Amino acid sequence: MSVFVDTNVLVYARDASESDKQPLASAWIKSLWESREGRLSTQVLQEYYVAVTRKLEPGLDRDQARTDVRALEAWRPLDLDAPLLESAWEAEDRFGFAFWDTLIVAAARRLGCDHLLTEHLQDGQDLDGLVVIDPFRHEPGEILAR
Repeated sequence: MSVFVDTNVLVYARDASESDKQPLASAWIKSLWESREGRLSTQVLQEYYVAVTRKLEPGLDRDQARTDVRALEAWRPLDLDAPLLESAWEAEDRFGFAFWDTLIVAAARRLGCDHLLTEHLQDGQDLDGLVVIDPFRHEPGEILAR
């Protein structure tokens, strides 16, 4: 089993102002490190870096954010390429999602992920075998133990 992690989950794990979501996001990230089931794309890493250095209050300094990104490179992020862009457009047309979300869906599908961990899409939605999981409605063990 593999779980594609959307940017929002990584950001919440670092966002001290989100006292309800931070512990849940952190638990997911910890479980995915331990199980080695976490997957992501370079898009997620780019969005994460910008969000934690420019949008969080207080944000991370550049060195800490870069350390985080370098650590997450262990998850072998998928690079964006022209075929992925085509797949994202197909998903955009089929599902009607925002373009940035369809890039996430296309990357998760290319990596053969079973689940997409995000709060941006409908929990439980099946996207041709890729099931959306809202990390704030499910404990990691509930999904990873299957």
